[in-house]
Amino acid sequence: MKFCSLTHMMAVSYGTALRTAKPLAAAACLSLLPVQGVASAQSAAPKVSCDSLAKLALPNTTITMAQLVGAGEFQMPKRSSQGGPGGQAGPGGGGFAGPPAVDVKTLPEFCRIAATLNPTNDSIIRIEVWLPTTTWNGKFLGVGSGGMAGSITYSGGMVGGLTDMIKLGYATGTTDAGHDSSKESDNGIFLLGHPEKAIDFGYRAFHLMTVESKEFIKAFYGVAAKRSYFIGCSLGSEEAMSEAKRYPEDYDGVMAGAPMTDVPRFNASQLWPSVLIARDPSKAITNAKIAMVHKAVIQTCGTALDKQQGYLEDPSTCHFDPKSLLCKGEDQPDCLTAPQAEFVRQVYQGPVNPRTGAVVFPGPPYGAEDSFGMVSGSNPHGSSLAVYRYGVMADPSWDWKKMNFDTDVNQAVKTAGQYLYTDADLIAFFNHGNKLMMYIGWEDNHNPLDTINYYNQVLKNSPTKADSVRLFVVPGMGHCFGGDGCGTFDKIAAMDKWVETGKAPDVLDSTRVQGGNVVMSRPLCAYPKVAKYKGAGDINKAENFVCAKE
Repeated sequence: MKFCSLTHMMAVSYGTALRTAKPLAAAACLSLLPVQGVASAQSAAPKVSCDSLAKLALPNTTITMAQLVGAGEFQMPKRSSQGGPGGQAGPGGGGFAGPPAVDVKTLPEFCRIAATLNPTNDSIIRIEVWLPTTTWNGKFLGVGSGGMAGSITYSGGMVGGLTDMIKLGYATGTTDAGHDSSKESDNGIFLLGHPEKAIDFGYRAFHLMTVESKEFIKAFYGVAAKRSYFIGCSLGSEEAMSEAKRYPEDYDGVMAGAPMTDVPRFNASQLWPSVLIARDPSKAITNAKIAMVHKAVIQTCGTALDKQQGYLEDPSTCHFDPKSLLCKGEDQPDCLTAPQAEFVRQVYQGPVNPRTGAVVFPGPPYGAEDSFGMVSGSNPHGSSLAVYRYGVMADPSWDWKKMNFDTDVNQAVKTAGQYLYTDADLIAFFNHGNKLMMYIGWEDNHNPLDTINYYNQVLKNSPTKADSVRLFVVPGMGHCFGGDGCGTFDKIAAMDKWVETGKAPDVLDSTRVQGGNVVMSRPLCAYPKVAKYKGAGDINKAENFVCAKE
């Protein structure tokens, strides 16, 4: 099964000044025992009891839980984010399962902390921080959310949750991004009339979660975390990129999957296919025809290797014309009508500004045709609709079918762009010695060409910091993971080694796992290099490929 169409994003300003949170003061620990000396972060054991952390005094913070959880005793909350809170699947932003959930019986003992942050009068930010008692590796890992957030991601998700990361030995933390989706009558309605919640959602919640997590770590272990990393994909990538841009001192390394840097325009591209069909129902296309288009793309553009494995290694070289599938007479299951062919062309192209003719945001790459079937003329992409309806337009009755891809998009850029846009100037982040890893699948609805362009702009703005950033474009991988290619690779271990040694990764080991078994391996090459088949040997074994430039 492929996972191709994109998720979601975000929020928008309502013309109010962006208010930053009050800086957190050093923790005043009322009842914690004094720390005798400073131990190495790698060997630090808890210096105080878990329940004593409930008395830790932090600004604008109410600690609601400080509880020791025994090894294998964690019980998943009745309402939790397992397999991701969704936002990627079918029309209206349903959801699909993320990486397999961790068996909670295998978790080590840890101190579980829950807190509510109120940096403004309209802010309610829930966070959880998990601190292993016997397996801590001396480091902190911030975990991004998925979908429109709105709940704590305990397991699964786009990159995994608290349970996944604590098993790796990290102290870990995450947040609901400042809103509780269980109390919302409609997806994203929290954006309507709540500019501070929109800011929390855009960037403030994860920054404050990071700051407070580090305070809990210092209080519990008696030492600060030696290293801090952040990982997020989909919505979590916006959070990751925002951390790198806005708070360059928060993390030593940031990992962003399917990087969201221009959210307002990307959301417009997610609404585009539904708008096309709503305005001309004859453009509607069946899943069977979508599969036919995908097969035609592979046959037209694929190499012998591509045709054998069923996906394109490099869709950027593809030149496929949907008109090649035009029906020669009446509509048939194995051909496209003229309106359907035009629809496919328009989706590939992406939304167009009706005044200037310029493409607002590129459509999905060739090979990601599965995403075409995830739209309809009556049920558009839910999270993108929420952002425009409640955030940009501030009008619950806004008719998306009449969306103007000139004025409406410009309005979104002016508002949401204040805190849901990351420019390519990351020099402050790199000057701290920090590292950025971006990754995206070639079967992702978010066209990797946009990410490649952003990556090149980053290098242009920071020409002396080329070894501080790496981009991996994964053949056959869908949105954040999955797909037909080798979409499983150890991002966290690679980042940790990069930060510790200073040597940037140029190739990673990647695999495809089915039923718990590795069925394919492939070298994952740092852009602009790609894995080239040597011409002999099993195509499912990494040893028969080498990284080379096109």
